[in-house]
Amino acid sequence: MTAADQTWLTQEAYDRLKAELDELVANRPALAAEINARREEGDLKENGGYHAARDEQAKQEGRIRQLQELLRSAKVGVRPADDGIVELGMVVTIAYDGDDDTETFLLGSREEGTHGDLPVYSPQSPLGKAIVGASRGEAREYELPNGHHQKVTIVEAKPFDA
Repeated sequence: MTAADQTWLTQEAYDRLKAELDELVANRPALAAEINARREEGDLKENGGYHAARDEQAKQEGRIRQLQELLRSAKVGVRPADDGIVELGMVVTIAYDGDDDTETFLLGSREEGTHGDLPVYSPQSPLGKAIVGASRGEAREYELPNGHHQKVTIVEAKPFDA
């Protein structure tokens, strides 16, 4: 399993997502009963309640599949080595080429949310893919949505401390 296939989560985020999954799974029978009750109201073409319940079921099942996959591939609370090499679970500071400003973020799952003012970038993002495996001082380039390329230099990479 590569870094792009894995998801890094804190124990707190894992527990929160697992509780959400358990709640969604437990709600399946109630939603199925709602659909059956709406179906018995008659003409399905004109039954807005039935279609709304079916839409909700589809959204819920999609989220269940998403959470199951996310939790299956999660590295939970595993502290990466403090070796300055960018990997999941690292707080990374980068400098953009031609700019004096730096940006600091956590390389992990977007499901992780934010930690105070620290944003979270996915290793599947263009920037994340470009910097995984880079060391302090190393420059990497990635493609922007507009097709241009952006060069960044790794200023620092250290393990996240919850």
